[in-house]
Amino acid sequence: MSGHSKWASIKHKKALVDAKRGQAFTKFIREITVAAKSGGGDPNTNPRLRTAIQSAREANMPADNIDRAIKKGTGELEGVSYEEVTYEGFGSEGTAVLVACLTDNKNRSASEIRSVFNKNGGNMGGAGAVAWMFEKKGLMVIQKSATTEDQLMEIVLGAGAEDMSSTDQVFEVITATHDLWTVREAVEKAGIKVESANLTMIPKNMVKVSADTGRTVLKLIEALEDHDDVQNVYSNADIPDEVMKEIAG
Repeated sequence: MSGHSKWASIKHKKALVDAKRGQAFTKFIREITVAAKSGGGDPNTNPRLRTAIQSAREANMPADNIDRAIKKGTGELEGVSYEEVTYEGFGSEGTAVLVACLTDNKNRSASEIRSVFNKNGGNMGGAGAVAWMFEKKGLMVIQKSATTEDQLMEIVLGAGAEDMSSTDQVFEVITATHDLWTVREAVEKAGIKVESANLTMIPKNMVKVSADTGRTVLKLIEALEDHDDVQNVYSNADIPDEVMKEIAG
């Protein structure tokens, strides 16, 4: 599943860059609020909330911020009501781009997201244009220094993971969405540190692009991620390694 591994690497590296840019907290707060609203405020019975809280903690978000976000979601505190909406479109060379948003004004978001596409070499499509090219999965990242490939593979496959692959520095584990926490707990029970574990959209197939196109697609992705309403951006562009090294610093 090289397509899985490639996009997992891209998302992981971009997440590190985005965290450094200080954009993470606002997105975590919105995700926690919506997760609590849709599935209740108890993370033990709400896997989406549990994942969102864990991600926020890994980014060193203060516990008070997390607690307030949960209470806004459950209605214990007043707050803005956000809706989930996904926009679909295309980048350079017909690459697919999926944009997951949480917004308090869908009409405004649609107009502004369309403008971002247009200004960065892409164009927004209608509902269903590219969503079929992606699958919702759990994605877990573990540093290679934390374990051996054989040990990790035995643990994760025994716990129900679908696939495992590796890059130069990390192992990436793919699970069904409902199995992510079970697999994570099995890994942590073995004393292995999990760097990140999230629900994500993974392309079924990657589209190879040139270095120039890769840079253009990344510019579009970064412009979309800079928008306040955007939680995540996914693409099936197979970005060349040299371009990924540029953004990873």
